[in-house]
Amino acid sequence: MFVKKINGPRIVTLPDGQILTVADLPPTTTRWVARRKETVVLAVEHGLVSRDEVLRRYGLSEEELDSWIGAIKRHGRAALKVTSLKNYRQP
Repeated sequence: MFVKKINGPRIVTLPDGQILTVADLPPTTTRWVARRKETVVLAVEHGLVSRDEVLRRYGLSEEELDSWIGAIKRHGRAALKVTSLKNYRQP
């Protein structure tokens, strides 16, 4: 069996003991739900994929990714839900 060579780690262990792999990343054509956004943010924060790779792969803007990261840091996954945006948005 041959494994495709990639730069960086193939798996990372999150602080809660959960294991995150490259295979856990959502597909490039995806409907963005809170769990998938959180997976992308965790992958970037723990060095599984680079920020530039995520921006390129998913066609995100820097501001959008930064808003996801900020929302998770301030309020957790619930802040990423589209239906809850008005509850967590800064005035």
